[in-house]
Amino acid sequence: MADVNEIVTLMRNNPAGIRFADLCKVCDYYFGRPRQASSSHRVYKTPWPGDPRVNIQNSKGRTKTYQVWQVLKAIERKELEHENSKR
Repeated sequence: MADVNEIVTLMRNNPAGIRFADLCKVCDYYFGRPRQASSSHRVYKTPWPGDPRVNIQNSKGRTKTYQVWQVLKAIERKELEHENSKR
């Protein structure tokens, strides 16, 4: 299984081809354990209210492309806020 950085690179290059298990690994790394994990959905808590939300869905072992984009936006926002807090 690929590491988190490799998966994020794959997400940016081909958001339609991401496995649900790989996206879970990335979300667990960046956002911790999901606050809700039902049979097909996982919802992660973010340090901000509203968008971008981190709510991913298992669709026959794959993820929905728009959810991959939402996760990428959330990662970018989290990294940006982390950089700004260092200043």
